[in-house]
Amino acid sequence: MKTTATTLLSLSLALIASAAEVKVELTGNDQMQFSTKAIEAKVGDKLLITFKNIGKLPVVAMGHNVVIVKAGTELPAFAMKCMTEKDNNYITKDETLAKAVIAHSKVLGPGESEVVTFEAKEAGVYPYLCTFPGHFAVMNGTITVK
Repeated sequence: MKTTATTLLSLSLALIASAAEVKVELTGNDQMQFSTKAIEAKVGDKLLITFKNIGKLPVVAMGHNVVIVKAGTELPAFAMKCMTEKDNNYITKDETLAKAVIAHSKVLGPGESEVVTFEAKEAGVYPYLCTFPGHFAVMNGTITVK
């Protein structure tokens, strides 16, 4: 019994040690582009994504956010619902679609930044996008968790 408990404790400590806190920098600009369209992580990683709007145009014209959603989320339908939610940082209040949101930033103006945390609990491909009206078609990418 003591050996089993020791083995389980060792395995648990090994899993905890293998999880990493990974810092990622992501920017959005006035050309409606994210600085990267692909981020990779391992199961167990905790991503600290520093998202910064490096544009110069005012937030009302060219604000950006980053929204990470569950794998398999239908992005056009999701983004269309978000476009009308200005007072909610362009995040949908639709109960079904809102469940797809894993993490998100507020809408950022020029020079503003925010850290978004994503815990890679399961392998999969997790889309991220900007839900400011009209941006999602070009401002999107994926987090691939292996």
